[in-house]
Amino acid sequence: MTLELHGTTALVTGASSGIGVEFARALAARGSDLVLVARREDRLEAVADELSAAHGVSATVIAADLGEPGAGARLVEELATRGLRIHTLVNNAGFGTYGPFGTIPLARTAQEIQLNVGTLVELTSALMPQLIEARGIVVNLGSTAAFQPTPGMAVYGATKAFVLSFTEALWQEVEGTGMRVLAVCPGSTASEFGAVSGTTASSAEFGARQTSAEMVAEAMRSLERTTAPSMVAGRRNRVLARLVRLVPRRTAIAVSDRVMGRARVRAGQAASHPAGSAA
Repeated sequence: MTLELHGTTALVTGASSGIGVEFARALAARGSDLVLVARREDRLEAVADELSAAHGVSATVIAADLGEPGAGARLVEELATRGLRIHTLVNNAGFGTYGPFGTIPLARTAQEIQLNVGTLVELTSALMPQLIEARGIVVNLGSTAAFQPTPGMAVYGATKAFVLSFTEALWQEVEGTGMRVLAVCPGSTASEFGAVSGTTASSAEFGARQTSAEMVAEAMRSLERTTAPSMVAGRRNRVLARLVRLVPRRTAIAVSDRVMGRARVRAGQAASHPAGSAA
């Protein structure tokens, strides 16, 4: 069953590239108006123009750095000022850092946690009343990194484990309200994530990449079925996610360490990379 979203408005974070753009395209194709949020206003304007022309929807652009403390509250205030009510929330914005934990500046780690976890929770909490009233949709971007600790990307994996657990619990809490809640866990996806995190390990070791469009199409099919609180995109990724549950925890960690390139402390190793909005 294809979702009918005419007359609704979707907020998509991290909407300037990759997965965020594809979610915006999928929602606009189903008739939803859009609020597109990311740091790069020029990129957002280009996406807004494309989707307005292609689907006749309204696309509002709000440039904001959601990695700053309080960014979620400020965004909700901006929505209220513009008279925008949200029926679908796609918490896509996020980034990862790569390298031994001790080499990554604490300020960078704090920004990663704020964007991947803090702002996601803040936006979901603030918009819940109108989402419940609208029998709306929440999609939170997790990752296959959520299923086991990830040496070399320790904080990123931990944030995505939080997103998965939080979203699945929320799915149960809203049972009977008519809301749809889904955690989407992509594996290696062609996006800006590797450039942002500074690693290409996941693209090689986890098998063939999905495109962002393929991943989002799969996520939308899962959302339309409304039968599960989470989904893993890609057949190979689903198999690996199931296998992780069957092996001893220390084995899963060791395998994850090999996949991530056995990151170790090295003198002069670069550990911080520019912020991005890849999930």
